Amino acid sequence: MKNWLFLGAAIVAEVVATSGLKATDGFTKFWPSLLVVLGYVMAFYFLSLTLKTIPVGIAYAIWAGLGIVLITLTSWVIYGQKLDLASMLGMVLIVSGVVIINLFSNVSTH
Repeated sequence: MKNWLFLGAAIVAEVVATSGLKATDGFTKFWPSLLVVLGYVMAFYFLSLTLKTIPVGIAYAIWAGLGIVLITLTSWVIYGQKLDLASMLGMVLIVSGVVIINLFSNVSTH
């Protein structure tokens, strides 16, 4: 169970880091830049812990898929990014794929 918590921490850290990229202004602002660097270091650290028991393909699919959805939603809230029907449908399909992998894949650890 803790490996799934590590994966969750990796996803959250990656979302925080990626969300902060715009605020760095090309890495010219110190504090946002520090947040981004620390966020990515934490994301990859927790992802590496996850890979001790969860297959890399499964962990990365979940990390990337949920990261895409969370980054898009964060950008919508923080930066006013517009979402159209196609982008929302795409995110539903991404989440559906993650759910299918976790519920029905024989290579996923449970």
